[in-house]
Amino acid sequence: MQRPLEGIRVLDLTIWQQGTYASALLADLGADVIKVEEVESGDPGRHFWIAKDVGLSAYFEAHNRGKRSLALNLKHPRGRDVFMTLVKTADAFLNNYRINAIERLGLDYASVSAVNPRIVYVQASGFGHSGDERDGGAFDLLAQARGGIMSRTGEPDDPPLPAGPPIADQVGALHACIALLTGILGRNATGRGMRLDTSLLGSEVSLQAFDITNYLFSGVVPKRSERGGGRPFWRVYRGGDGKWFVIGMLLDRAWKDVCQIIGRPELCDDERFDTFVKRTTSGTQELIAVLDEVFATATAKEWIERLNAVGMFSAPVQDYAEIAEDPQVLANAYVHDVEHPGHKPVRMAGSGIAIDGEPVRIERLAPGHGEHTEEVLLEAGYSWADITSLRDDGVIGPKRHGK
Repeated sequence: MQRPLEGIRVLDLTIWQQGTYASALLADLGADVIKVEEVESGDPGRHFWIAKDVGLSAYFEAHNRGKRSLALNLKHPRGRDVFMTLVKTADAFLNNYRINAIERLGLDYASVSAVNPRIVYVQASGFGHSGDERDGGAFDLLAQARGGIMSRTGEPDDPPLPAGPPIADQVGALHACIALLTGILGRNATGRGMRLDTSLLGSEVSLQAFDITNYLFSGVVPKRSERGGGRPFWRVYRGGDGKWFVIGMLLDRAWKDVCQIIGRPELCDDERFDTFVKRTTSGTQELIAVLDEVFATATAKEWIERLNAVGMFSAPVQDYAEIAEDPQVLANAYVHDVEHPGHKPVRMAGSGIAIDGEPVRIERLAPGHGEHTEEVLLEAGYSWADITSLRDDGVIGPKRHGK
């Protein structure tokens, strides 16, 4: 497969998840992503959720697959000089450090673009590049809370709940990836680089564009809905086997067919439900009660099949074990095997992208800390004598403790 970003080099100064997943997607698509890590222990994500059976961190592998790692002390003057040497031949620079930290390192846009005016510079912050809190630190949980997602998650009378997965980080990563790709396209058209800013907070607001705009139009703050939806055909239900499933249909579709497959044909002409408006307003609670009763008489799988057969879209509520064996997930290689040298392959969740019908697969696992330090520096024109000097001065790593 010809990956569309082959030939694009990205300097990746990111940690944790918001920035790292953005650059992982770029690596999936063929970019040469050079992950710049500090010399002591590297990205703190390296040490999270290590699975003993395979000896790998699921957290780090998911966010850093396919990259090269350079261990570099950016607080050392020579370390900054090395970085700026790499900037000269880079297409893009992505970071998710706090804005004041980047400025202290002398790696702000003005400094970096002075060395390479064509570089695409992406700053992925917590709360945006303007305002009194531009330097504020943030993690996923804070963004979910402040960005409004948490106010909409959970049952109506329960405390606010975060989404289980770190959705703010993931959406923030997607926005940072979009911004960088946009910058590359713009640079290719104009010959000039640019700075693009994204943030966790801004990404959460964007994620809820319809919902927040609806409030802005109406002035009505939305409330949480019981079982995920207040309408009979936009809701979570439980089958007789205890398994959960959803119906997700916004159109006035298949009402008579639904009445037949649930064994209640008399409902078709019931004046409580005989129009779409009644089924979604005045008759909602009564119809939900009927469906709850009926759906307890057969398995979730049976109801999903019957509903889909008449065009009333339905799907199971799956856990991760079920996702890993879902035929549709496997057919599209959304989960696939990745080589683990010296061991049997490991299964990982991919990007979900296909090119010309061929799924984009993860080419290799995440790099070891500083694994490509010498390789990257040699490519940049440094000699082995230069590299030895840099290592002796503590400019490059990884640092070997005890020496």
